[in-house]
Amino acid sequence: MITIGQLAGYVGVSVKTVRVYHDKGLLPEPDRDASGYRRYGAKDVIDLIKIRTLAEAGVPLARIRDLRSASDEEFRRALRDIDDGLTDRIRGLRATQGRLRRLAAGDLAPLPTEVGAHLEDLARWGFTPRWVDLQRDLWILVFATHPDRATALFHDQAEILADPALRRIFLDYDHAYDLDADDPRIDDLARRAAEATRERYGPDELPGLDTASEIPALVQSTVNASSPAWQRIDTLIRAHLE
Repeated sequence: MITIGQLAGYVGVSVKTVRVYHDKGLLPEPDRDASGYRRYGAKDVIDLIKIRTLAEAGVPLARIRDLRSASDEEFRRALRDIDDGLTDRIRGLRATQGRLRRLAAGDLAPLPTEVGAHLEDLARWGFTPRWVDLQRDLWILVFATHPDRATALFHDQAEILADPALRRIFLDYDHAYDLDADDPRIDDLARRAAEATRERYGPDELPGLDTASEIPALVQSTVNASSPAWQRIDTLIRAHLE
């Protein structure tokens, strides 16, 4: 027979933890001996090992208490369910670990290879590093929140930028970043952008995500917040398209 301290030490828990298990009804308290000490036997060690193992697996204490009265078959079935839950948690943790490693490497989210190649094209075509970084962040947002629409939207924009005349509009948009919001060049750029949009999509069907999504507004607000000139361009384009 052993003391509570020896029991805790053998199993690898604290005496306080053993007492909590007593209070919760998980581990019966043995009677005290003539000296007033509680003494524990081999069965108590085995029971405590089972309790500790289940608790470490994330099983709530109330559930562990219920399992004490389960039949052998019920107990085995419960263990299988717990094992399946652990497998799911491990899979989730590995996915989280992968995201952390990508974050540490400066890669917030994986983008399709074709998007990476497109971003390289932007730099080659004369877009500023600021614009390229902004486009990367926005595509990460779109692919993360609307994976079902993101590829089609990306192909649409890539096709637009493959056209030198349309690409010129985007380049002018990029380089308007530092212009004063009242610069007359902004009005001309907004008019050209609106005309190109109507010519490509028609008057009634403009590209974008579903109307219930808040992402388009978030994307545009992110762009507008970068530059007063960009914000005015957006306002003027909307006015032209109404």
